[in-house]
Formats: sequence, C-alpha cells, structure tokens
Amino acid sequence: MPTTRETILAALQARLQLLAATVLRDEVLPERIPLAGLIILRDGQPGEPEVTLSPLRYHFQHRAELEVIVQSANDRATAFDTLIAAIGTALAADRTLSGLCDWVEAEAPTSVDLPVEGALSLKAAVVTVVLHYTTADPLA
Repeated sequence: MPTTRETILAALQARLQLLAATVLRDEVLPERIPLAGLIILRDGQPGEPEVTLSPLRYHFQHRAELEVIVQSANDRATAFDTLIAAIGTALAADRTLSGLCDWVEAEAPTSVDLPVEGALSLKAAVVTVVLHYTTADPLA
C-alpha cells in the first residue's frame, strides 16, 4: 500500500496530466521538448514536520518541484506564461487533491532562458508546489 506522501504526489501528477503539456515524474530532460511544453515533477522534500500529541500527528509542508520548460519558434514568453497560468488554474481547481491534502499552493516561478546549440532556446523555471498534509507516522 502506498504511503500518504506517494499517494499525494501521484494525485498531483494526475492533476497536472490534465494539461496539454507532457508531464513526467523524476525523469531526465528529454532530447526534444513537446510543442505544448514539458513539466517534470520532482518529489522534493517533505521537510521537518510539526508534531501534535494526543492523538500523535505529523503535519508536513512538503515542497515538491515542477520543472516547467517550453521551446517555441513563435513566442516563447507567451507559451511559457500560458503553461504557468494553466498550472495555477489546475491547482486552484482542486486545492485539496480530492481531499488528500489540507492545501496545495504554488510559489511564483523565476524563469530563465537557456540557449541550446543548433536549436531553439528553452524558457524554463522551477515552480515549487507546497503540499500541506497530515500523517499519523512520519514514514507513512
């Protein structure tokens, strides 16, 4: 049976797969970026939980990361902005991932342009997604 953490990360990935962009999890950057863009979900860090007693509960603010990448011949900035906005809309539509989390929120990205020799430049950013959830065991 998967842990709470794995269940939540899988639900986040499923939520993102509703977008037009290709969504991967913990994969290396492929040689080609799909036209609609690419999102690579990195598991990130659950961090140090806050603990409450009676009953014993561990409250995590897990920081997963989304590597968001576009490569477009037309307007890379617009394609990137559209994909970032779509991620925000997808997360806002279900802030609890169907009740698995207490709250899901994304932090603002800082984008960079990455030159690629012999190809179109990439526009990329890491978007941190904070997953607030509670477990009865730190390994659950």
